[in-house]
Amino acid sequence: MTSAIVSTHAGAWRKAAKWASVAVGAVVLQAGTAFSADLVISNWAGYMAPDIAESFKAATGLEIEVVNHATNEEIMGKLMASQGKGFDIVFVSSPFAEILNHQGLVEPLDKAAVPNLANLYPEATALAYDPGNAYSVPYTWGTTGLCYRSDVVKATPDSWLNLLQPSDDLKGKVTMLATDRWLMAAGLLAKGYSVNETDPAKIDEAKALLIEAKKTLLAYDDTTFYSKLVSGEASLVHAWDGWCNYGITENKDIKFVVPKEGSDLWVDTIVVLKSSEKKDAAMKFINFILDAKNHAWAAQNILYKVPNKAAMESLDPALSQQYPNMAMSAAELAKYELLRDLGAAQRDYSRAVSEIKAAN
Repeated sequence: MTSAIVSTHAGAWRKAAKWASVAVGAVVLQAGTAFSADLVISNWAGYMAPDIAESFKAATGLEIEVVNHATNEEIMGKLMASQGKGFDIVFVSSPFAEILNHQGLVEPLDKAAVPNLANLYPEATALAYDPGNAYSVPYTWGTTGLCYRSDVVKATPDSWLNLLQPSDDLKGKVTMLATDRWLMAAGLLAKGYSVNETDPAKIDEAKALLIEAKKTLLAYDDTTFYSKLVSGEASLVHAWDGWCNYGITENKDIKFVVPKEGSDLWVDTIVVLKSSEKKDAAMKFINFILDAKNHAWAAQNILYKVPNKAAMESLDPALSQQYPNMAMSAAELAKYELLRDLGAAQRDYSRAVSEIKAAN
């Protein structure tokens, strides 16, 4: 495993337990805690360059305090309790940005102060939860699919049913993501339904399929599935594209494919809190992140795609040669279904997942 990959894992853990992570070495910020810095930013650990504070100060003269949240739910709890006070900028996944906007807690972007928005792909300016980037900036994006050992799996898996109804030689060698949205998405997509489905009858159909699939699994696994592929314990796993890349780092026979039924588009975003008293400085920070060189850091070090055309075009072509899913275009990603806030239906998903995990 390369040093670059090792350095990313604290940030990459964010995906577990949706949208969850283990924020190693996180600084815990209580609502209302005062900082002397010009900006207080909450993000997942390892999700920005380690010298971000120094480089931003050198560029702007402004000081930032970066604190870490382990999950979207953690930072959302703090923001709801404090009405956003204590933070200037937060990184959250798109359904949570959508909720914050509905709650009136985010500030509209001052686009004149963020000229580097021009670096975004056109597709990244037309995301359904925030068309035109009125209140959020996409930081990373990607999709979910099948990660597999091409030297072991006889034919390229091309359907979610290859995961849910595996051939006899793969039974007991398959893992699935355990988090509500992605576990349910596999079942919903296999049935031809939306990843944002809210019809209780269709949710129940997906649940029944997933209960049957459970009998063939090695495990539910949100954090070590790629290691199981490397060791040979697993042959086919349900995976986020970037995380499959971590396995590819260690074994070139590991491949990633998006099933023919389609998949989700996940997006992690940056928002400015309406309660911030440093909005001008916050806009400068967003503009700094959107600089091609700065934004490219995430792609180079976390192995997630970024929605910044200039940044992606600056990458060494060897990166996409080693990790083919890094070459997925913005147009390809935009074909997949954007994860949205489910509203009251989230309870139906949580209940279905609880019943799946409890089933024998």
